[in-house]
Amino acid sequence: MLKYIFDMKCLKTLCFSLLVLSGISSCGKDELKGNVDDIPGLGGDTWVKGPIDDWILSNLTTPWNVSVKYKWDRSELEFNKVITPPDEGKIIPVLNSVKQVWIDNYVAETNELFMKKYCPKFFVLAGSASWNIDGTIMLGQAEGGRKILLYQLNDFRIKGMNGYTPEDSLMVKQMFHTIEHEFAHILHQHIMYPAEFKKISAGTYTSNWNNVGVPAANEAGFISDYAMSSSDDDFVEMASIMLIEGRGWFDNMVNNLTSGEAKNKLREKEVMVVNYFKDAWNIDFYSLQSRTRNSISALLK
Repeated sequence: MLKYIFDMKCLKTLCFSLLVLSGISSCGKDELKGNVDDIPGLGGDTWVKGPIDDWILSNLTTPWNVSVKYKWDRSELEFNKVITPPDEGKIIPVLNSVKQVWIDNYVAETNELFMKKYCPKFFVLAGSASWNIDGTIMLGQAEGGRKILLYQLNDFRIKGMNGYTPEDSLMVKQMFHTIEHEFAHILHQHIMYPAEFKKISAGTYTSNWNNVGVPAANEAGFISDYAMSSSDDDFVEMASIMLIEGRGWFDNMVNNLTSGEAKNKLREKEVMVVNYFKDAWNIDFYSLQSRTRNSISALLK
C-alpha cells in the first residue's frame, strides 16, 4: 500500500511539472529566443574582413596554417582578470615582427617542414598584461603546443612607429622573450632535455622566485629570477634569453658575476642547451642566436 501511494504522488508531481514546462515553452518561447539572440557572441563572430585579415591569411595561415584571433573574445582569457583588447593598429606590426624574428630564423636554421610541424597553430592576442595577485604579470602562455596567448600588445613599439623611444626596446625584447620561452617549452615537450640539466641547480628552485630579484638569481646560477621557479623554466629561460640578448650579452653577464660557482653553473647550462638543440633538433644554437639577435636589433635601431 505504501509503495502504491508513493507512486501515485510521483505521477501527480511529474504531470504537474510537465504542465508547467509546457506552459513556459509555449508562452515564453519568443521572449526567450529574443533574449538569447541579444547576447553578443552567441550568434558567431562576423565582421567585414579587412587588411589585417588579408595579411594574416597571406603571411601566416596559408604558409604555416596559423590562425590568429585578435577580435575581442573574453572566453579566451581569464575571467577573473581585467584585460584590455588589443589595438588593431598594433596587430600587423607585432605579427610581422614575430614572423621575422621567430619563424623566419627557425626556418633558416631548419626548414619549412619543421615550423609547419611544430609551430603553434593558434594565436590569441590581448592588449594588456595579465596581473597576478602576487604582483607578477603573465606575458604569454602556451597550451598543449597548439595555442599561444600573447598579452601586452598595446605597449609594443618599434623603430618607425609613432612615439617610439629607445626605452621601448625592453618591451620589444620582452615580447620575443615570451615567444621564444613558450616555443622552447613546446620543443622540450616533444623531446625532453637531458635529465642531467635538472641536477645543476637541484635544491635551489623556489616558488618565491619573484622575491629574489635578477642580480641575486644570477649570483645563484640562474639567468633570470623566473628561471628559479622550476627546472623546465630554468631550461627555457636559458634558451629564450640567450637567443634574444645574444652571445655577447650572456658572456658579459657571466664574466661579471662574483660567484665562481654561479659562473660554472651557467656555463654548464649553456653547454647543455646548445647540445640539446643540436642533438635533438639538429639546430646550430649559436647560429640561431646570431640570427635572432640581429633581427631584433634591426627592429630597434
